[in-house]
Amino acid sequence: MQPIEIRYATLDDLEAIRALYHAVTLQGSGIARRTAEVTDQYIRSFIRKSLDQGIILVAQQSVSGELVAEVHTARMEPAVFSHVLSDLTIVVHPAFQQYGIGRNIFQALLKEVEDHHPGILRVELVAKESNERALKFYELLGFIKEGRFEKRIASDGGGFEADIPMAWFNPKYK
Repeated sequence: MQPIEIRYATLDDLEAIRALYHAVTLQGSGIARRTAEVTDQYIRSFIRKSLDQGIILVAQQSVSGELVAEVHTARMEPAVFSHVLSDLTIVVHPAFQQYGIGRNIFQALLKEVEDHHPGILRVELVAKESNERALKFYELLGFIKEGRFEKRIASDGGGFEADIPMAWFNPKYK
């Protein structure tokens, strides 16, 4: 495997991020979006919001330039939530899972919060209850389960499952 570089994303990454999201949605698990919902408008929207009000990082192969992972989060509104980063999404290309890339990019995001965003107290995410691998992964990174949103996710086969809200607290909050 080529060396991986983690860097800030830009709007120029839109097509590569869309291709990455398509690969993940075609796998059938991981994020709460279907392939048809991964449009340029959707990608452009979260890139802009994350650049303006949050953080967006990509993991890129050093030689080929291929994006193999992305993570983003942004501040909530209104101002009473200005200490919170939410709507966090992480994707790792299926061919690059289980190599530590997800852990590395996620740790880079949390380090960015600690080192450059002292006004952020909490980073929030939600994961569906059936995604046990993700829930364990988030707990290993220091996230705490904060409850349960019953019947929040509509399953493709019919029925519903719970979303599990989780939070990480910035130890360098000021």
